[in-house]
Amino acid sequence: MIKRIAKEEIAGCVKVIRESFLTVADEFGFTALNAPRFTAFATTEERLNYQMDVERRFMYAYYDKDSIVGYYSLVLQDNNACELSNLCVVSTYRHKGIGEELLKNAFDVARRLNCTKMNIGIVEENKTLRQWYEAFGFVHTGTEKFDFFPFTCGYMEKEL
Repeated sequence: MIKRIAKEEIAGCVKVIRESFLTVADEFGFTALNAPRFTAFATTEERLNYQMDVERRFMYAYYDKDSIVGYYSLVLQDNNACELSNLCVVSTYRHKGIGEELLKNAFDVARRLNCTKMNIGIVEENKTLRQWYEAFGFVHTGTEKFDFFPFTCGYMEKEL
């Protein structure tokens, strides 16, 4: 089941985000030393509270009974666009269609918010993830290299 999270569920979401993104960090050799701003290392309760309270992000989780096993957030942008962030599923629940359910839910929520375009950022070197998003209609729009990341940020978008 997917539902919007409540404030008291933020700690559980942080745990899921960090655990999920840690598998990416392990795969690509990211560490807290060489990529301290990577999601697996930079996500905290304070950060998610800020995103909920100040940025007014729409935050959703996938629940297996009472446990959060997947997560994503949406933030509204200019020109009827929104950004999808931190879509993730803990490793023991992957390859069961949960990521697809979360993504389709994000499309539905975005449309209800009158968004006509969804933007995402990914680790450009993660070809499997890029192909996964392309299968759902996302188009690659560019890259950017930051000094504080040992990887290239890739950007994609989808018309809704």
